[in-house]
Amino acid sequence: MQNNFYLLMSFFQSLFVVLPQKFLRMKKFFVLLFSPLYVLSQSSTSNKTLTTSQLLGALNPITTAVPFLIIGPDSKQGGMGEVGAATEPDVSSIHWNGAKLAMTEKDMGFGISYSPWLRNLVPDISLAYVSGYKKLNKMSTVGMSLRYFSLGNITFTDIMGNTTGQFKPNEFAIDLAYAQKLSPHFSMGMAFRYVNSNLTGGYSVNGQPTKVGQTVAVDVSMYYKSKQFEMGDKKGFATAGLAITNLGGKINYGTGTKNFIPTNLRLGGGLNTILDEYNSIGLYLDFNKLLVPTPPVYLKKASGDGDSVDVATGKKIILAGKDPDVPVIQGVLQSFGDAPGGFKEELREVNISTGFEYWYAHQFAFRMGYFYEHKTKGGRQFLTFGFGVRYSVFGLDASYLVPTVANRNHPLQNTWRFTFSFDFDSFKKQNKEQPQE
Repeated sequence: MQNNFYLLMSFFQSLFVVLPQKFLRMKKFFVLLFSPLYVLSQSSTSNKTLTTSQLLGALNPITTAVPFLIIGPDSKQGGMGEVGAATEPDVSSIHWNGAKLAMTEKDMGFGISYSPWLRNLVPDISLAYVSGYKKLNKMSTVGMSLRYFSLGNITFTDIMGNTTGQFKPNEFAIDLAYAQKLSPHFSMGMAFRYVNSNLTGGYSVNGQPTKVGQTVAVDVSMYYKSKQFEMGDKKGFATAGLAITNLGGKINYGTGTKNFIPTNLRLGGGLNTILDEYNSIGLYLDFNKLLVPTPPVYLKKASGDGDSVDVATGKKIILAGKDPDVPVIQGVLQSFGDAPGGFKEELREVNISTGFEYWYAHQFAFRMGYFYEHKTKGGRQFLTFGFGVRYSVFGLDASYLVPTVANRNHPLQNTWRFTFSFDFDSFKKQNKEQPQE
């Protein structure tokens, strides 16, 4: 995995060298982001004996290919701190928990989401998400979605600085989902995903030819929604969800190195309270963990130039942690106990999301939430705010993100993102209510 990390660093550095002027600030951002990791890895592994405190104090984030697969694509869940395992079903359920589709009360839905990305640095990077579903009967539902991530425009040059071409890197994923009720209160779902990552357009990077990265993956999910119960003088119901997403083959860009994709475990619960005929509130809590091997700590050479290699096996000598160069299924199982810092570091790899949603008359919604990631695993910590409006057959959701850690940037900070949805049931109802000539 460490080889993959430095290969990706080299790849991005090559791209930044040839980027136009508008990307210079982004280059500084990535240099500042990754340089502490490199320095700490050099210093913390210089000795053969490492203490637990040394391991737990060092930056050790998990890196994968195609990270756009775990970006929250919509504004409803985006306004609630990125919770989604146990929220109410909607047009974006495939991303969060596909099993929720079987519990939807609507016959058909369609939605479009748009999220500017790194808008404080560049104007042309964005994530677009189109999704929809259709109930087959009272027990089963099918859904489809398309996720498209545009990385703007890049200028490629040769070693003399001469322009060799222009290219717009992009990544996309196409999903086909199926959800089935197993009881009035429990459902399961599966989604099949094709992933395409075209970062170089066939241009060579550091003299090495590249190709489009492609792979397939599946999601397996479960969802539970209780029947209504008494809560004092109010009524309410509980929800719970579990989803394993992006379980699929490694991806290869033609460099000979295969990279893990972001297989993720999402577990969450929720409690909805019906205050009266017009007012209701929902509280949600999610836990997320990447099911990908954690980078180990390698023994450095005495000269400090690179890692020591076992002559017998040809592999780097690991001081703490486990070998990340394993098959996908082994990597998933290994991810629960391979952190160099032991169980404490494993706990730090669990991200926590909390969300709140208030509805008035099923037409106006206010949302807020909080997302927490440990500082040694990326340090994303932010508040989110959002609102929703339902008018006739149309719906609009918006969300806004505010980082809570000083000097810690986020690609979506101070940026609005939107989701537009269409309610086919309301459309059919309006047509039936129109007087006949």
